Amino acid sequence: MAKPKTKLENKPQTVVAPAPKWNVVVLNDPINYQGYVVIAFVSVLRITSPEAKKLMRTIHQNGRTTVWTGERERAEMLALELQQWHLNALLEKDA
Repeated sequence: MAKPKTKLENKPQTVVAPAPKWNVVVLNDPINYQGYVVIAFVSVLRITSPEAKKLMRTIHQNGRTTVWTGERERAEMLALELQQWHLNALLEKDA
């Protein structure tokens, strides 16, 4: 016996937008030595010393810079760790 043909229905697809990205921003401060900031970045962000020095110089010249962008939970953890190193770190929604 032949199988009956089934008609496929065209249902509208639900598109789920990706979760927004978050920036970890570090502000310049007059308290911490530049070498200390580099050590903090290497330890917390797990980046190389030259990368950390470049970020530190950008903060020193511009007053702030984004040091990491990604999922909110990880961004919150990194910002908290940087704050525990006594750096002025905050979160901003990525544009």
